[in-house]
Amino acid sequence: MHPPSIKSQTSAGGVVYRQGEGKEPEVALIAVKGGTVWTLPKGLIGKGEDPEEAALREVAEETGLKARLEAKIDDISYWYYATEENVKYRKTVHFYLMRYVSGSTAGHDFEVDAAQWFPLSEALKRVVYKGDRSILEKTKEMLEKAS
Repeated sequence: MHPPSIKSQTSAGGVVYRQGEGKEPEVALIAVKGGTVWTLPKGLIGKGEDPEEAALREVAEETGLKARLEAKIDDISYWYYATEENVKYRKTVHFYLMRYVSGSTAGHDFEVDAAQWFPLSEALKRVVYKGDRSILEKTKEMLEKAS
């Protein structure tokens, strides 16, 4: 068995928000891995695509929602291992704050098990990955400053 080769990947994604029923904004999360893992929508940046375009496209595909990009939130980086390729990937994801424009979470694509709106405080508890939680915490600060 050879040691894994190391490659890097760059993705983009977003936190889509809307004003909820209560005082708290709602954000859209997606469920993957048989609906067991709630996470933020994101995906690989295509050839010739800039991170902003990729983020809007991925959010639309994975959540069924059209959104307007408002600001950059932050980048997160992590490692993951692709067993079938024997490759260790260093992945960087650019996250953007997006205001909901139109569409329904029922319109998500086949890559995700579900897409759903959650009050921001609940979304913070639902996400499994530390990186997602840090992005949502920064989103909360940004939205509180703006209001």
